[in-house]
Amino acid sequence: MTATAPRITTEPHMPARAGRMNWLRAGVLGADDGNGEAVARWVLEQASTRTDAEFELVDLRDHPLPNLDEEVPASMGMYSQPHTKEWAATIAAYDGFVFVTPEYNHGTTGVLKDALDYLYAEWNNKAAGFVSYGSAGGVRAVEHLRLVVGELQMGDVGQPVQFSLFHDFENFSTFVPGPQHAANAAVMLDQVVSWAVALATVREAAAKQTMAA
Repeated sequence: MTATAPRITTEPHMPARAGRMNWLRAGVLGADDGNGEAVARWVLEQASTRTDAEFELVDLRDHPLPNLDEEVPASMGMYSQPHTKEWAATIAAYDGFVFVTPEYNHGTTGVLKDALDYLYAEWNNKAAGFVSYGSAGGVRAVEHLRLVVGELQMGDVGQPVQFSLFHDFENFSTFVPGPQHAANAAVMLDQVVSWAVALATVREAAAKQTMAA
């Protein structure tokens, strides 16, 4: 399975300032199913010409997480495991994501779901875009993810990018995307950047309230 996530920030572990994003991280999340890395790198290629944000790959294979093993719900912010704290620091650095996911049995993969479930506040008020692939373009995996990121208080954008295993892959394994997908990707990335900038102000306001309390 693969999932890609783009995110924006001025420098690691610092929130982006309103109206300006200096880099955007795109991540491959989860155990690669053989196709996901190629799709994620295509997203990075589409984003490489942008001047409003920079994209970087975050690969879940570089952040191996066991099956969720935190005893306290993530919404309480009481992370106890070293791998959870490391993952939280990674995700906290960004302002927006593009999730790249295949579809299995009408949903996303367990690895990506676990990666999302491990954290809570680090996802809040950040932008989420989706790139999917499968026999039906991964549509149902994205619908699954929209429910999940909504519960995590993320702002998911409307424009999807969907690849067909029948038309955008040779022998279901070699990624050869049609040229028409670039236009959808451009719209999706525009939306992610716009929402990430807007939501940065929400996080900044919340942080000021917390400091004043």
